[in-house]
Amino acid sequence: MNNYRAIDIHCHTNFAAFDEDRDEVISRTLDAGVYMINVGTQKDTSKSGVELAQKYEKGVYATVGLHPIHTDKSFHDEAEIGEGGSNFNSRDEVFDAEYYRELAQDPKVVAIGECGLDYFRTDKESEQKQRDAFIAQVHVANEVRKPMMLHVRNGQDGRSAYADVLDIIKSEATVLGNVHFFAGSKEDAKKFLDLGFTLSFTGVITFAKEYKELVEFVPDDMIHAETDAPYVAPVPERGKRNEPLFVTHVVEKMASIKGKAVEDMQAILRANTERLFKIV
Repeated sequence: MNNYRAIDIHCHTNFAAFDEDRDEVISRTLDAGVYMINVGTQKDTSKSGVELAQKYEKGVYATVGLHPIHTDKSFHDEAEIGEGGSNFNSRDEVFDAEYYRELAQDPKVVAIGECGLDYFRTDKESEQKQRDAFIAQVHVANEVRKPMMLHVRNGQDGRSAYADVLDIIKSEATVLGNVHFFAGSKEDAKKFLDLGFTLSFTGVITFAKEYKELVEFVPDDMIHAETDAPYVAPVPERGKRNEPLFVTHVVEKMASIKGKAVEDMQAILRANTERLFKIV
């Protein structure tokens, strides 16, 4: 059995935000007894995530997939993959099933994604690209028999990406998965939970009171903690670049909300991760 106290199920130390001190960040996280899953968002970050997992004997895992925002050229994020923090434009990537299927064969790849639908800044053409890429990734997940790491974000006009993702899962998926950075309603949560999908929460729960009811609602055996590093650092690290070690703050807040000892919450979360992602 692995000897660790917590695991960040969704982070991105494979992103350019960690170019200056990546090994240092990972080493101090592992030294503190915290494991991590580095999540791929396109070809480059998926490949680098797998390479990082291979570099460390234990405690570092990967997912491979195409984030919905990277199916269109309009989005850029200099913290993600631009060298030296330089600006870049997403390459309008068309999902290459063969490329990702090959990456997914690595035993340290524990899921497909992050994949899903993001309606925050979209038009009909970009939404169709997202749907096509998402459905293709569901099929790859089915083929390789690995769970999905889902990214779901509603539109600014209130359109529900959660409802559309649910429809696709019901019609296409034969594997389970996790809805990362869950920010839907309690009704949305119930629909995913009823299908056997788990939900994960970031450091946002340490400072946004509206998440308390959601965290309370999710059953103990269907919840995970994550950082989404380098984004949304939790209290007491607000204003800093987030990193996977800070998942301990998320676990502590989750334990407080659920009225549990931190050690008990840690054990629950480890068991949930080992069950879904086959972490051994």
